[in-house]
Amino acid sequence: MAARKGRRRTCETEEPMEAESRNAESEGPAQVYLPGRGPPLSEGEELVMDEEAYVLYHRAQTGAPCLSFDIVRDHLGDNRSELPLTLYLCAGTQAESAQSNRLMMLRMHNLHGTKLPPSEGSDEEDEEDEEDEEDRKPQLELAMVPHYGGINRVRVSWLGEEPVAGVWSEKGQVEVFALRRLLQVVDDPQALAAFLRDEQARVKPIFAFAGHMGEGFALDWSPRVPGRLLTGDCQKNIHLWTPTDGGSWHVDQRPFVGHTRSVEDLQWSPTEDTVFGSCSADASIRIWDIRAAPSKACMLTTAAAHDGDVNVINWSRREPFLLSGGDDGALKVWDLRQFKSGSPVATFKQHVAPVTSVEWHPQDSGVFAASGADNQITQWDLAVERDPEAGDAETDPGLADLPQQLLFVHQGETDLKELHWHPQCPGVLVSTALSGFTVFRTISV
Repeated sequence: MAARKGRRRTCETEEPMEAESRNAESEGPAQVYLPGRGPPLSEGEELVMDEEAYVLYHRAQTGAPCLSFDIVRDHLGDNRSELPLTLYLCAGTQAESAQSNRLMMLRMHNLHGTKLPPSEGSDEEDEEDEEDEEDRKPQLELAMVPHYGGINRVRVSWLGEEPVAGVWSEKGQVEVFALRRLLQVVDDPQALAAFLRDEQARVKPIFAFAGHMGEGFALDWSPRVPGRLLTGDCQKNIHLWTPTDGGSWHVDQRPFVGHTRSVEDLQWSPTEDTVFGSCSADASIRIWDIRAAPSKACMLTTAAAHDGDVNVINWSRREPFLLSGGDDGALKVWDLRQFKSGSPVATFKQHVAPVTSVEWHPQDSGVFAASGADNQITQWDLAVERDPEAGDAETDPGLADLPQQLLFVHQGETDLKELHWHPQCPGVLVSTALSGFTVFRTISV
């Protein structure tokens, strides 16, 4: 189990991990551990979790691993922080055989915080503690439907009162699934049992597009125009989907032309109906306007945004900033007002392997999170600066060269793929990895 340690301070970042010796002959002191910095763990050492660094921490597994998921906005209220927590996820599996895959709706509930209430130690209180512990067990309900082919990416949107999922499949198709029934049954155990017995095998997509020339990963619903969708493939093509009156979609067969290699990610502007960004294995980030013909729609380009593939981008909903992560392990912040310069306004290097996911905090404009193939999730705050009056007295020598904006490093997952902030539960992060799902909130955000 991984250890993470940290306190929010003005003069230094969180102390995210400690390596604690478990060697029976030599119990050494706990030490800060950061991958890629300093010596690796030696025999007899293991990483242990510092629960004081977390407000909330839960893990879940669903059988086959999920490469992608999305958080489903619910009707339980915004800005909720009261525990226990309930949340809904839509995810797709990457199973060993094509026919073993599933599109899933997950309801995770009874998610309590990491701190137990204090006890006095009597026998009666011990029994009460055991009962309390039983009452605090997290719960998971799963509504699954068969899906032929591994699912590369899942993105959820609400079309009025109808939730839908856009699904990129390894078989080269993009499908749209209605989610209303799945959301209903995960709230009702009897309905869920009946659904899994009688209905799940009959669930089919409400629309499918097979016009891409191969598989892909890039997909994004417009936050401003319900039903408007972008999909990008590994053959460098981007297609625009426009909803029609009959509950279907018209997909423009003319691809947006510009990238020379695989389109890795797409992001609609949160402030302009017709503008979107893209990133690619050709190392570029491009800004487009769909009012122009697809062959002329690329308005701005940074040709060498990263040293290698640009894997992910995320558009801030509160500032004119675009965040990117690449195979070079770098995180870059781009000010769209200065995008023509080709220079980011900030570059951060903590990850020692490709960045797999990035996302701005939905409420705090300066905070973002990233995950990497180095099994780290990092939390950052652009507003943090070292306190010059504090000097180096509090700074651990091993942490002195860390970026001052680095708040927290979360570890303990295997082969991290994707993360999302919960839009209605401030500070709550959800991630998926080969090792399963993790839901957590740190003391830093």
